[in-house]
Amino acid sequence: MARRRRRDCSCGIGGQAVLEGVMMKNKDLYAVVVRKPDGELVMDTEEYHGIIHGSKFKKIPFVRGIFNFLDSLILGSRTLTYSASFYEDEEAKETALDKAAKGIFKDKTEKIFMGITITLSLVLAVAVFMVLPYFLGNLFHSFVRNTTVLALIEGLIRIGIFVLYILLISRMQDIKRVYMYHGAEHKCINCIEKGRPLTVHNVMRSSRLHKRCGTSFMLFVMLVSIILFIFIRVDNPIWRVAVRILLVPVIAGISYEIIRFAGNHSNNFLVKLISAPGMWMQTLTTKEPTKEMVEVAIKSVEAVFDWKEYLYDTFGYEIDDSWLQDEEEANQADGALQGASS
Repeated sequence: MARRRRRDCSCGIGGQAVLEGVMMKNKDLYAVVVRKPDGELVMDTEEYHGIIHGSKFKKIPFVRGIFNFLDSLILGSRTLTYSASFYEDEEAKETALDKAAKGIFKDKTEKIFMGITITLSLVLAVAVFMVLPYFLGNLFHSFVRNTTVLALIEGLIRIGIFVLYILLISRMQDIKRVYMYHGAEHKCINCIEKGRPLTVHNVMRSSRLHKRCGTSFMLFVMLVSIILFIFIRVDNPIWRVAVRILLVPVIAGISYEIIRFAGNHSNNFLVKLISAPGMWMQTLTTKEPTKEMVEVAIKSVEAVFDWKEYLYDTFGYEIDDSWLQDEEEANQADGALQGASS
């Protein structure tokens, strides 16, 4: 007999929207499914063990969050590059820099460039979201003498920059479609965790907001940083900047544990309360997907996760292929009726 899990517990899979596709990951296995310009679906399934595979650090609370964050950046960059390869300009020529890099790094060229990109992205993110708010908040030093109030002002500026960034990039057409695939990814996970069979109909009626989203994680980073910077104070201006940089891994570790707890206790009142700001932010970073986008997300899920076994293990009922076929035919019939009536 199958061991039942708590129904408010995370199913364990996570994902990310990519260019015209969705990546889903379950333990060390991940799959990225992309719809090519001609409409064909392509899938790449591989294993990613992480930068500290086999290390005890992966199980230590607060420490594991730092490495999970780095792993998500690496895997995210890898899958985005894969999806973008189907939409590159075929007429684009290899530059002199490309040729020189291949001559120096040989087969490791792509990994080297990816490492440089991730490093620059981290440096830019720390500069914009950690260091810049400090200097902007410091402009109020002549008017506000209370260090706690200054820390709160700095935190509000940090959140404001983050929200403004989200709003600006959401106006780009490609990003709008990525946000729709982001919604499809969330809907699939919510569908499974609510105990519904993974069909297009059930996914479409599921929520596009999820407590374990990366958007919520980033907002928790902002909120945790406010609390830490209120209590951790240094007098020297240079050290104040250094502390903000040095505490980034600590903030990431704490934020990871909060979002992990939220994902495993979704029905808890306190969890719902602390997750509310992040869920609101997700209304900006997720959009309602089309059925075609949901099909892409479902294919990605099924490549790495046995959702039928999960439903039996967690909710105690079995789903067979004949039931799925009947369900799909009924949904198609309903769709045809609605189309005819409209």
